[in-house]
Amino acid sequence: TGAAGQLGYELQRTAPADTRVLAVDVDALDLTDAAAVERFIATHRPAVIINGAAYTAVDRAESQPDLAEAVNVTAAATVAASALRHDARVIQISTDFVFGGATARPWQPHDATSPESVYGRTKRDGEERVRDALGQRGLVIRTAWLYSAHGGNFVKTMLRLMRERDAVSVIADQIGSPTWANALARTIWAAVAAPQVSGTLHWSDAGVASWYDFAVAIQEEAISRGLLSRAVPVRAITTADYPTPARRPSYSVLDKSATAHALGVEPIHWRVNLRHMLDEMPHA
Repeated sequence: TGAAGQLGYELQRTAPADTRVLAVDVDALDLTDAAAVERFIATHRPAVIINGAAYTAVDRAESQPDLAEAVNVTAAATVAASALRHDARVIQISTDFVFGGATARPWQPHDATSPESVYGRTKRDGEERVRDALGQRGLVIRTAWLYSAHGGNFVKTMLRLMRERDAVSVIADQIGSPTWANALARTIWAAVAAPQVSGTLHWSDAGVASWYDFAVAIQEEAISRGLLSRAVPVRAITTADYPTPARRPSYSVLDKSATAHALGVEPIHWRVNLRHMLDEMPHA
């Protein structure tokens, strides 16, 4: 599900050759329609459902909590219930926004959640519905700071602003790990191939950055590839300087060691994957 999003696109691109993929987005299957979900799953009998569909408009969710709840919680529960009836496994994609507050170390999958936004709360509640309904047949994979050459994301926004403006201001006091959607997709396929794995796992690219650090790297790498013709000043600002309706986690680095052990995968540093993504971008 969520086939038209950046993760959905990369999942289709990286699918193993021996895997039959049925990719659907909201135009083909409305996950808030329980009867339609049941009919679809009963007809196609998937072995695994990767639920990548979500209401991800973080700030808009603050004023549309019912819609966020319908997509992120109720629809996830609907998919899980139908999967249970038809012996399917569900891999539920979730987010670093389930965490809030400060920590001195990367968040581990078993850490207590404390979402500070409607988006984070609804994604956390959706996780719980999937785990409670499916037990060993459910797996939650949390990720963070997702971007790709397909769809809208921070990297593409920065490239546009750096072309249009004489300077850009970027938040320097929110810390996390940028994640190339292609790398996340490959890890999800490793999870598909490991039916014994359940519970909750974390995945992002290796390394740590602020949004400011990420923006500086985007400009440097884009200039070296001819994607930008000039450098503009990148100015560090604080979260307080740029108020938004939804609170963001101040520190959302995810501990991936359990995933590496369970799936036999190793994260690649975010800057390396940023280069891979930029190599796919058309020149200005």
